[in-house]
Amino acid sequence: MELEVRHLRALCAIADAGSLHKAARQLGMSQPSLTTQLRRIENSLGAELFSRERTGCRPTLLGHSVLSRARPLVAGMAVLVSEARAAADRSAGPRLRIGSTASRALAGWLRRLRERLPGTDISLQMDVSANALLRQVAGGGLDVAFVHEVEGCPLRVPAGLDRRVLVEREPQFISLARDHPAAGSQIVELADLAADRWMIDPTVDGEWDGLRRVLGAAGLNPPVLHGDYLTASSLIAVGEAIAPCQPTSVPREDMVVRPLRDDPLGVRLLLFSRPGAYEGAGIAGVGTGAGAGAGTDAGADGDGPGGAEVYADLEAAYREAALQAVVYRQWLMRNKSPLLRAPAA
Repeated sequence: MELEVRHLRALCAIADAGSLHKAARQLGMSQPSLTTQLRRIENSLGAELFSRERTGCRPTLLGHSVLSRARPLVAGMAVLVSEARAAADRSAGPRLRIGSTASRALAGWLRRLRERLPGTDISLQMDVSANALLRQVAGGGLDVAFVHEVEGCPLRVPAGLDRRVLVEREPQFISLARDHPAAGSQIVELADLAADRWMIDPTVDGEWDGLRRVLGAAGLNPPVLHGDYLTASSLIAVGEAIAPCQPTSVPREDMVVRPLRDDPLGVRLLLFSRPGAYEGAGIAGVGTGAGAGAGTDAGADGDGPGGAEVYADLEAAYREAALQAVVYRQWLMRNKSPLLRAPAA
C-alpha cells in the first residue's frame, strides 16, 4: 500500500486526539474504518505506530518519527488547498466561513452578521471538537471559530491565530429531571448528586477530563455514561442520568437547569480567526477599536481588520441568549455580572 496524504492526516488526528474514537469523530468516519486504516498503514511500514492502552493511543518511538515527518507534509497540503481556495474566493464574492461548538448565541450572531453583511455568503460548520475547528481555521478551511475551552484543559491553539475572549469564565450548570430530589433547590449541592449517573460526551475536547477533575476533588466517584447530549436529554428526562450543560440552556417541561454550589465547572468562551480572515467577508479596513466588544474584551491577543465588528455581534448575541435564560439571568444578578449592563450606544 502506498501512503497518501489522507493516511498521514489520519495518523496526525490519532496522535492529537489520543484515541481512535475521538480521531474517527474528527475525521468524519467510523472507528472500525479508522482502526482498519491504521492497521494497513502499520502493516505497510512493518511496525506499530501507536501503542493501544486502556486510556487511549500513544505514539511509539517509530510513531513519533513518522509523525515528525508527516505533520509538515499535512500542513503543506493544507496551505496549498487554502491558497487555492482563497484565489477562488476572490472571484466568487465576499464570504465568511464560521465554525462553532454548540451555543445558543449562534442564531442571534448569524442574524446580526447577515444584517451587517447583506452581500456576504455566511456559512456555519458545527463540531464538538474545538481543537478540530481551530485546525481548520489555521489551515484556511474556516475564517473564524467560536469555541469553548474547558477549565483546566487548555486547547491546542495553532500558531498565528488571533484571539478574543468573550467570557473569561462561564459557569456550567446541571440538567436534571423535573422530579429529581435536587430540582426543587435554587442551587444544587454537588454532594446531592453523588448517587446519580452522570452522562458526558467524551468527544467534546476536555469535557470528560474537566468533570473527572471536579468530581475527584469533591471525593465523588459516581457511575458515568458516555454518549452524545441528544441521547442524554432523553435519559435525563426520565431520571436515568444527569449531565452538565451550558447556563444558556432553556429547560424543557420534563427537565430543569440548575447552577451548582460554588460553580465548580467552568469554561472560557473564545473567538479565533486568521490574520486577514475578514478581508474576504467585505469588512476589511474597519478599525479594531470600534464595536461593542472592544470595551469588554478580557484578553485579546490581536485582531484583524473588521474583527471588532464580528466580535461585537457575537457579544450582543451572547448577552441576548444569557438574559433570555431565566436561571442564568438570576445567577448573573446574584454575581453582579457586567452582562446585565446594557452596552453603550
